[in-house]
Amino acid sequence: MSTEGGLCVLSSGGLDSAVALAEATRSETPVHPVYVRAGLTWESAEMYWLDQFLQTLSPAARPLKVLDAPAGDLYGEHWSLTGVGAPDEASPDDAVYLPGRNILLLAATAVYAVGVGCRSIVLGPLASNPFPDGSPIFFERMAAALGEGLGLSGPLVIETPLVGLSKPDVIRRGAAWRLDLTFSCLDPSPDHVHCGACNKCAERRLGFSDAGVTDPTEYCSGRG
Repeated sequence: MSTEGGLCVLSSGGLDSAVALAEATRSETPVHPVYVRAGLTWESAEMYWLDQFLQTLSPAARPLKVLDAPAGDLYGEHWSLTGVGAPDEASPDDAVYLPGRNILLLAATAVYAVGVGCRSIVLGPLASNPFPDGSPIFFERMAAALGEGLGLSGPLVIETPLVGLSKPDVIRRGAAWRLDLTFSCLDPSPDHVHCGACNKCAERRLGFSDAGVTDPTEYCSGRG
């Protein structure tokens, strides 16, 4: 087992995880970006933009670690796997819920983290997260369960540094970084451009507008 230590940062390439990752690299501890690949339709675009964003960060960030945790057997014909019927800009936020998403992400990342000597996992949920696996009590209990299940002397720490913030707060806080290289879209084009018409694109545009920050994102022409 490695004893390098540091932080494992769950990284999707989205605004929130990108800001959490960039802030983590300000510390002197090694930072291990982790991407969990589940077979979702937008993952190739996420990984493309995450790679671009990582190149702008300090040497504290280690090379991206990609973990495979296929969700096909769990989600079946869900829109996140088929690409059919992705929630549009008029849909409620709970339409984008992926059951147990943070459970899957944290379980895979925790096993990897222990292997490289990390005792902390960072991820970027916000104050507005309405899902049952996005609450502070969930993260507290999940950390304790992971620590016990992995045979640690104490809980594996799960850090949520953005949990008190809104999307506009995160955009203003991260304005010094290359937010144009972040990605949040459910239906990207084949060349990894935001569709401009899905729930996540609408959330992104509103976030920049409410933050009073010019939106640097390229959206597909004619799609919003």
